[in-house]
Amino acid sequence: MGLTDSLADYFGFDEHDTDLRTEVIAGITTFLTMSYIVVVNPALLSQAIQIDGVSATRTFQMIAVVTLLSAAVATFVMAVYANRPFGQAPGLGLNAFFAFTVVLGLGIPWQTALAAVVVEGVVFIVLTAVGAREYVIRLFPEPVKLAVGAGIGLFLAIIGLEEMRVVAGDPSTYLTFNPAFASDPIAILSVVGLLVTLALYARGIRGSVILGIILTSIAGYAASALGFSAYSPERAAELYGVTLKSVSLAPGAPITYDAASYNIAPLAGSFVTGLQNVEGVTFALVVFTFFFVDFFDTAGTLVGVGQMAGFLDEDGNFPDIDKPLMADAIGTTVGGILGTSTVTTFVESSTGVEEGGRTGMTALVIAGLFLLSLAVVPLAVAVPTYASHLVLVVVGILMLSNVAEIAWDDLTFAVPAALTVIVMPFAYSIAYGIAAGIISYPVVKTAVGEYDDVRLGQWLLALAFLCYFFVRTSGVIAQTV
Repeated sequence: MGLTDSLADYFGFDEHDTDLRTEVIAGITTFLTMSYIVVVNPALLSQAIQIDGVSATRTFQMIAVVTLLSAAVATFVMAVYANRPFGQAPGLGLNAFFAFTVVLGLGIPWQTALAAVVVEGVVFIVLTAVGAREYVIRLFPEPVKLAVGAGIGLFLAIIGLEEMRVVAGDPSTYLTFNPAFASDPIAILSVVGLLVTLALYARGIRGSVILGIILTSIAGYAASALGFSAYSPERAAELYGVTLKSVSLAPGAPITYDAASYNIAPLAGSFVTGLQNVEGVTFALVVFTFFFVDFFDTAGTLVGVGQMAGFLDEDGNFPDIDKPLMADAIGTTVGGILGTSTVTTFVESSTGVEEGGRTGMTALVIAGLFLLSLAVVPLAVAVPTYASHLVLVVVGILMLSNVAEIAWDDLTFAVPAALTVIVMPFAYSIAYGIAAGIISYPVVKTAVGEYDDVRLGQWLLALAFLCYFFVRTSGVIAQTV
């Protein structure tokens, strides 16, 4: 039996109607769209993590290595244990909370913040092992399950359009069309690349997403060689009063590795020191916040992308979801031990699913590419972010089709589904969108006299979200410091 046959048997290619070529293309696609985290995560965490006797550049490099290692470990577990096509890495949002709220805002030592991540991961492992996480996810109301995919699609589209500089931040309208569009080569290249990618996809060309990324990247480097440069965000702010993302037309390679850069000893294991400096109430609240956001971000991603992949059963449940949840829990624990914030399942996994990825072979390719990035300049540096992020708009468009299954003529379905879809992109949080749907579901059901349809667990879940919002937004954490 050859290698291809062995992989086909292990991952069940025939059962999932896929093949090795499709899985490899899907893995490469997902990696390219989530590889930005290799640069973004150390850029954020290095502002909070300062190691005595270690330069800022060296700290940045160590966090980059740790980011790659934790992503590779978590995604490898996803591949060989869960057999699902999802990529994992330190999550955006949680790393910002780690750096700017917990460490820089509250003054909590970064070692203690890492300890909170490890504790959260261990709690996740225990809850997953006993089936508690799967039980909670099964409590999701059906309209919320059906709406999560579309909400994630809009969430991805906004992220992509901002990075492509098609939209800009505006103090009056929050978002607006880039007023310097015609003068901005990044915006023009992004839109052309998006249209080319959509055209390739519409033609049914396999690997259309990868081709779109590659062609847009080549065009960006060519434009840079011809003397074009990115429109200045400062200029946009001065002339139009808007905020443009700071994006390079042809990015350089700010991360360089030498032998010393692989020595992560000053960072790995720092959580042990953090455990020795724990202040009970504050530490518990920080763990609770990490726990809550990661729990529902991961759950929302798995359900939304799982729906797109056709993994959900007739009741809207994700069979054997405990396995990808365990991969997420192990990734978080390993990441905290190594020295990074919470690891989670990436919504960008939907790009690989859209390319046909259906098994753990997709995840195995992603994990392998993260490891390969240790030896070469990370692909996130070589591929301009606007080129990789146009894919998010493509996928966002496709994921909107999920709302067709919602019974819009039934307000007890329409209200929670609509709130899930609307709040998710505008609150810039998957978890907040799910919260809006879960809280509104029992309220609307009760209002029309259908309270018998609401399970006790769904009321408790809604109450838990209300408690979370109070803790997260009332300043309780800050008052305990």
